[in-house]
Amino acid sequence: MTPTLPGVTPQTAVEADQRRMARAVELAAGVRTSTSPNPWVGCVLVAADGQVVEGATRPPGGPHAEVAALAAAERAGIDPAGATAYVTLEPCSHHGRTPPCADALVAAGLARVVVGVLDPDPNVSGRGVARLRHAGVDVVTGVAADAVTDQLAPYLTHRATGRPYVVLKLAASLDGRTAAPDGSSRWITGAAARADAHRLRAESDAVLVGAGTVRADDPELTVRHVPGRDPLRVVLGRAPAGARVHPCLELSGDLGDVLDDLGGRGVLQVLVEGGAGVAGAFHRAGLVDAYVIYLAPVLFGGDDAAGLFSGAGAATMSDVWRGRISRVTPLGDDIRVDLHPVRRS
Repeated sequence: MTPTLPGVTPQTAVEADQRRMARAVELAAGVRTSTSPNPWVGCVLVAADGQVVEGATRPPGGPHAEVAALAAAERAGIDPAGATAYVTLEPCSHHGRTPPCADALVAAGLARVVVGVLDPDPNVSGRGVARLRHAGVDVVTGVAADAVTDQLAPYLTHRATGRPYVVLKLAASLDGRTAAPDGSSRWITGAAARADAHRLRAESDAVLVGAGTVRADDPELTVRHVPGRDPLRVVLGRAPAGARVHPCLELSGDLGDVLDDLGGRGVLQVLVEGGAGVAGAFHRAGLVDAYVIYLAPVLFGGDDAAGLFSGAGAATMSDVWRGRISRVTPLGDDIRVDLHPVRRS
């Protein structure tokens, strides 16, 4: 239940919760590329007198968002007793690299904690909320849950399935072609789209291509156009000696087994950048969680250029794969289309 003050209606209190949680989501976005394999979490702490401090999860080994916010309150001389914390993910309740955040909130004397989504990690999974409620803290869950679930999809997928969240990145002309008949493909998109693709790499724990792409393009698969750390480079098959992708992890076999392997290594998100063969294989196996397609104002104007996928496709309209476009973003002269499968229950 959301407590209200004199002159504050339940509706305005709910709106305030939504607004504070939206800010926590923004804070989490700011640390998206630095916290993995820990989840990227934001926290807004509102003291009893209305003063506000913020925190976000630091790189592994550093404080989680709640503890970072409490430390900010201490630095500012703000008493957290009776405060409300807005945190995107359920506070942890176990000792990992750091002590439990739920215990820290209880010890600080918080009156209320508002949570975006529960943590499916078996070490937490409702225990953080239970710890808070047992200590007499008022806990509200599910505030801005859709936004938080979308933001934490790689972490939530990994904890639920043991596999990484698979993002398939493609770049094409408006007539759906990725390379000229002579094999040339650089550059279909402009600088803004290429920088955005490097942000995708920075957000990913691993980037995966096929050995054919390594032989044809000799990519580095590093983050160069934006700040961020380089992902683990994964090649399906054997990378030629001397290829710029080295050092890399070379894997082969069933794609599901490949994802199990990567999940076991703590990879929360893998970015598939392979050619048409690898893209088609992941697509037809139903292993793609999100498609990111960069479309350039370019027309090859024929049927002899390479397409997005190779291999057999849908034989009839009733078999065509249909998804949901979740976002369209202009990037210079290009556009980015975010596409997701429609999961059937």
